[in-house]
Amino acid sequence: MKLIVAIIQPNRLEAIKAALTEVEVFRLTVMDVQGFGRQKGHTELYRGHEFSVNLLRKVRLEIGVNDDFVEPTIAAIIKGGRTGERGEIGDGKIFVLPMEDCIRIRTGERGGEAI
Repeated sequence: MKLIVAIIQPNRLEAIKAALTEVEVFRLTVMDVQGFGRQKGHTELYRGHEFSVNLLRKVRLEIGVNDDFVEPTIAAIIKGGRTGERGEIGDGKIFVLPMEDCIRIRTGERGGEAI
């Protein structure tokens, strides 16, 4: 089992959800987060004063999958999250982490059955 964590552009969320549905991944957790990487923020003008916005709005997805679904899930996130054919700085990152166990609270099922 793996935990896939993806940091994506907020405007790409619906496209990623559609791509995940195509590969039969239906369960995910979505969080609004802030951060920056190579984009390093930007400057904005507010009431005539310029100020720096260092943290950009992003969306964090967490998806627990069995090993057979790791590569299809990654491919779906890339397909839905990439801007254009080649992508752009700020499209996001995907992290794949080992998941030791998963427990369904309602039934007490454990492991791959609980996902």
